[in-house]
Amino acid sequence: MDIRQTYTAGLRMIARNLTLEKIFPFLVWSRLITRDTLKADFFAGLTGAVIVLPQGVAFALIAGLPPEYGLYTAMITPIIAALFGSSMHLISGPTTAISIVIFSAVSRHAEPFSPEFITLALSITFLAGLYQFILGIAHMGVLVNFVSHTVVIGFTAGAAILIATSQMKNIFGLHLAKGESFLHTWVEIWHKADNINGYIFMTAIATFTSALVIRRFSPKAPHLLLSLIIGSLFAALLGGTTHGIDFVARIPSHLPPLSAPDLSLATIRELAPDAFAVSLLGLIEAVSISRSIASKSHQRIDGNQEFIGQGLSNMIGSFFSSYAGSGSFTRSGINYSSGAVTPMSAIFAALILMVIILLVAPLSAYLPVAAMGGVILLVAWNLIDFGQIKHILESSPAETAVLLTTFFATLFLELEFAIYLGVLLSLVLFLARTSNPEIIPLAPDFDRRYNKHILTDTRTKPLPECPHLKIIRVDMSIYFGSVNTVQNKIYEITEKQGIHDILIIGEGINLVDLTGAEMLLHEAQRLDAMGGGLYFACLKPQVYYSLSRTHLISEVGNNHFFDDKSEAVTKLARMLRLRKCCDCCKTRVFRECKKDQVTDS
Repeated sequence: MDIRQTYTAGLRMIARNLTLEKIFPFLVWSRLITRDTLKADFFAGLTGAVIVLPQGVAFALIAGLPPEYGLYTAMITPIIAALFGSSMHLISGPTTAISIVIFSAVSRHAEPFSPEFITLALSITFLAGLYQFILGIAHMGVLVNFVSHTVVIGFTAGAAILIATSQMKNIFGLHLAKGESFLHTWVEIWHKADNINGYIFMTAIATFTSALVIRRFSPKAPHLLLSLIIGSLFAALLGGTTHGIDFVARIPSHLPPLSAPDLSLATIRELAPDAFAVSLLGLIEAVSISRSIASKSHQRIDGNQEFIGQGLSNMIGSFFSSYAGSGSFTRSGINYSSGAVTPMSAIFAALILMVIILLVAPLSAYLPVAAMGGVILLVAWNLIDFGQIKHILESSPAETAVLLTTFFATLFLELEFAIYLGVLLSLVLFLARTSNPEIIPLAPDFDRRYNKHILTDTRTKPLPECPHLKIIRVDMSIYFGSVNTVQNKIYEITEKQGIHDILIIGEGINLVDLTGAEMLLHEAQRLDAMGGGLYFACLKPQVYYSLSRTHLISEVGNNHFFDDKSEAVTKLARMLRLRKCCDCCKTRVFRECKKDQVTDS
């Protein structure tokens, strides 16, 4: 085999490896595994397993499912997401926001905790995963960039209050109507306040308070698990069932059983819209959390691969009694701070949880429902980011409007609609910002620090401008949403300032779409008819290429485009002199004008 054949074979092997690593991303990080990394990942996984034990039970109850389903989700989802995702530290599993969306969506079709409810919850999980997988394959990972962080904060705060409201019956020991609105539930609580069971309420408060105290004085301790133990002991001291205190049903001590989602055409048609909302929320959570942690670990996150990982985890999980999951900020943050190195930590957490369930599941029969209510109340409280909410309210009226709209929509409308509304508001906010590009007037100036002539913003430094040539810099893309602003500015220059030659400095322009190119051509032709012209300098290569494809350059003329500012100013100043525009000019802002003034004198 000669050198050329060897080289070709090597290229084929590299291409094959790249393809395999794209399909099986765990082949990349598996090379990093050593004895030391396994040790670090094992102890990080042990911490994660202890933390998720009470959380999994709580989240399942929020979703309207038996408690073991939250634990099943915490066993299956993290393994698949770790193998096929791109983040080294993201831990997937049941989350509060998705749990409450599952409850809201499925409770309209079946009674919570019933076999029908469980089947539909698994069905919506499969559909949500399918949506996520398809979006990942289609390279639509960039979609989550258009959902502002403000929307997530507003939705999460609203969901936290709904979660807390849903637990009031367990905290107060009241029998409340199911499926009622947020306001109706609190009105009913007000009318039934005289029937509050003091023993149940004290158990919930004891659990809630002990969790706060443990977290305050021992942040690394599993405060939720310890508070549940304290709540159980407190309920036993109060007399337990003799005073109306109910206990959680005994959790089966076995691994996730096989399950069969209902994928009939009627069910798919019924659940498809809600499943898309679940998938979108899950993707927003997973990608935003993985990127947040990656900023600390200096890792690059592939949004499309995360979509695929989350999609596969939900699709496969739905056949192993797991409902919809996503990235958990709490568990992912603790995983990173615990010293995890590779995604093996997520796999260890799931495997250790399986062992724990096989050993201690029967003890769940001693867990008071009121204690679970106290834990869920603390989880809901932790969801509200008071610092970010205060910052938004103080800094931006537009973001405040988005925050409040999403928050109140979450409280008073369907949760799925609140998610869609939040996405729509994000897009509207994005379009509003990009539709008003900053158009900066420039004038010649001399920079004494570098001993050269530059163009300076006249808003920051009052400089004389040429009365015959207007120089502006556009600092944003010229596309269908912003053409009106740019066109109005050009019209204002020609009609109000009487200047018919305009030079656009395009170093800040990233895109000119077909609508933008048509507008620029129209304005160039209008200025040409008035005896002037529209000129461009410092366009980025990709912008220049797109303009050539729209035939703007050939229509306007290649002599209207310049590679740099100095060339543009020199040639345009010479053109103005040839037109005799400078004969009566007193301003003479360009160097060429001043040279002519010296020559004339």
